Amino acid sequence: MNRSGHKVLVWDAPTRLFHWLTVVLVMAAYATWQVNWMDWHAWTGDAVLALVLFRLLWGFFGSETARFSAFVSSPGSVAAYVATLLRRDGDCQVGHNPAGGWMVLLLLALLVAEALTGLFVNNDVANEGPLTELVPATIANLITDLHLYFWDALFAAVILHVLAILFYARAKQHDLVTPMITGFKTLPEAIKKPQLVGAARAAFLFGCSALATVALAHFL
Repeated sequence: MNRSGHKVLVWDAPTRLFHWLTVVLVMAAYATWQVNWMDWHAWTGDAVLALVLFRLLWGFFGSETARFSAFVSSPGSVAAYVATLLRRDGDCQVGHNPAGGWMVLLLLALLVAEALTGLFVNNDVANEGPLTELVPATIANLITDLHLYFWDALFAAVILHVLAILFYARAKQHDLVTPMITGFKTLPEAIKKPQLVGAARAAFLFGCSALATVALAHFL
């Protein structure tokens, strides 16, 4: 754990809001599914889709630490990083580390898959997705099965993500949670601050994402 240095704003507010709102919405999606509140489940899925579309746009047009180009590393770089995991060294990482970057991609891919397949769900009991009638019943049933499989994969990925956070906290003394809440991280003086983007661009991109979700779910 860093004991000296300067506080650096590494995570902007849009990135942090996306992270925690997604956590809440995924839990809400599970809860509404368990109690068979399928209208609420569908609305929650729409909200997740809007957020993920925003995060994909933010990955290209957002702050430096949120951009895919800043944290998606080559497989060789990931392997080299993983080889150093057991070292207890200071946390000098401004954004996502190489392994964490790929975890972000996996989680985003599973969230997109889960939200999109939800639009085609056909469970023959509760309700249909808004796009179910656009495909044959056999395809809708296949997509329904995929919706459940993607949920299982997402649940497993979330568990792995939580375990990784606990590992960093215990084995390496790296606090990954607090910076995602406050945005700030204590880093060595030599590390420069990342370039952050203003809230106006985030609001515009989220508006585009929300409109795209509404058009996809209700007007396609």
